[in-house]
Amino acid sequence: MAQKLGNFLVREGLITPEQLDSALQEQKANGGMLGSNLVKMEYIEEAELMEFLSKQFGVPSTDPSKLDVDSDVIEMIPGNIVQKYKIVPISLEGQTLTIAMVDPSNIFIIDDIKFLTRKNIRVTVATETSIKSAMDRFYDAGASLEDVMSEFDEEGVDVVESSEDLDLGELESAAEQAPVVKLVNLILVDAIKKMASDIHIEPYEKSFRVRYRIDGVLYEVMKPPMKLRNALLSRIKIMSRLDIAERRLPQDGRIKLKTRGKEMDFRVSVLPTLFGEKIVLRLLDKSNLQLDMTKLGFEQKQLDNFKDAIYKPFGMVLVTGPTGSGKTTTLYSALSELNKATENISTAEDPVEFNLGGINQVQIHESIGLTFASALRSFLRQDPDIIMVGEVRDFETAEIAIKAALTGHMVLSTLHTNDAPSTVNRLLNMGVEPFLVSSAVNLILAQRLSRQICADCKEELEIPKETLLDLGVLDEEVGSFKCYHGTGCPTCSQTGYKGRIALYEVMPLYEELKELVLVGASSTEIKREAVRLGMLTLRQSGINKLKAGITTVEEVVRCSVKD
Repeated sequence: MAQKLGNFLVREGLITPEQLDSALQEQKANGGMLGSNLVKMEYIEEAELMEFLSKQFGVPSTDPSKLDVDSDVIEMIPGNIVQKYKIVPISLEGQTLTIAMVDPSNIFIIDDIKFLTRKNIRVTVATETSIKSAMDRFYDAGASLEDVMSEFDEEGVDVVESSEDLDLGELESAAEQAPVVKLVNLILVDAIKKMASDIHIEPYEKSFRVRYRIDGVLYEVMKPPMKLRNALLSRIKIMSRLDIAERRLPQDGRIKLKTRGKEMDFRVSVLPTLFGEKIVLRLLDKSNLQLDMTKLGFEQKQLDNFKDAIYKPFGMVLVTGPTGSGKTTTLYSALSELNKATENISTAEDPVEFNLGGINQVQIHESIGLTFASALRSFLRQDPDIIMVGEVRDFETAEIAIKAALTGHMVLSTLHTNDAPSTVNRLLNMGVEPFLVSSAVNLILAQRLSRQICADCKEELEIPKETLLDLGVLDEEVGSFKCYHGTGCPTCSQTGYKGRIALYEVMPLYEELKELVLVGASSTEIKREAVRLGMLTLRQSGINKLKAGITTVEEVVRCSVKD
């Protein structure tokens, strides 16, 4: 079906043969459906694909993911049949069942559904993406959380409650029991399906909960019974190849899970707390890694300044922001831009989150003496052109990085500061001399991640003038743009938000700023001069996203402070 659909699209001139080959290679490498990959790779619009399919098969088109389908209709076709045939029932009128399917020409599927339901079948065509979205909405990938929890109520798993007297053999046995295995697998798959970035599994004195971080915000998804606590935690430790007998020290591991034709990595961190071990799993999905810096959220002038800084033959570019603000993605996009056969690129990371072809990535192991500073020293003996240091944590690393930047190397790194101007003072507080900072640093970039309004439930919202003025919008600009919000729908799990975009504060170190650094100016003075020279602050970047209808007032307030 994939090849046939692709050939039809090429014949109609909607995509090129090269685009078809590229989408088929993506399908072979990472799974997914051809239509979904063509839309994701921006070779064709979803609406254009839907119109083509309707015309091609001579049947009406529909988007089942946006319909309210009666539960009685959903129950007419079992979930395993829906998954197998990529079809969704959408309505029943008398003895006629209407279904949405990707390939309405497949009469064998239609006959099977007719035999199964004992109904006449009316067919509509839908894109692979909308079918998948409807399947996720109406049918669970496996058992539901409620189903699994009901199994526990009936069967239970007896695990010794005392944290002091756990029997290792008993714990291993409990961790491998079917309900525990099923629950852990369900938590991992459900997190992937909901596009969570982290899973938090947290034990407390009288409760035990699981939370997902979705688009930067934590949501509680379930509370397993307390008696399953140790078995569930042990199961994850076994999957991560960690020591289940060690419950007093932190441990780190990884899980690789293959689901729906693609591989997902989970970075696992185990931390002993007062009432047991808390586990946090970070989901690392390479297919979601955005390496095209034009799509990250830069304003055009900011992007020009950033590219100009990283393409200089030497110097330092610093990316700052709190944990989870997207610094790694920005650095990876810069490395991807610079990654050419003529350049020798080395990175020191803790941990290495994604593998980048053509780049020499080093995993830091402080316990054996492989620190950022020692890795950086070794890089300088490896004939480098471009160096990326995961984080400047101390004076030793900062000193070596700056000396590398002054001796003909491009150095990229991160720091934890609130904004771009205060990064200068952070380096000075580490002990770096002002003349070294002014000579070595090309540009400092601060960033935050703001949630985007869900496109499927976006609607206009009237915001009082006083609120906009308090936000920082200029008086003359009030009324010149519309504000929006998401009302909540199945696509965004009723949150009103889907996906995130970066807010940037990009500060090139112009000569005027270098002079301020040399005389020991405060971060406030540096910020004032940088704004005079044209720097957009994080708040101004957020306001621009608000004007463009990308985000909400609440998100701008959450992600930035008033100037």
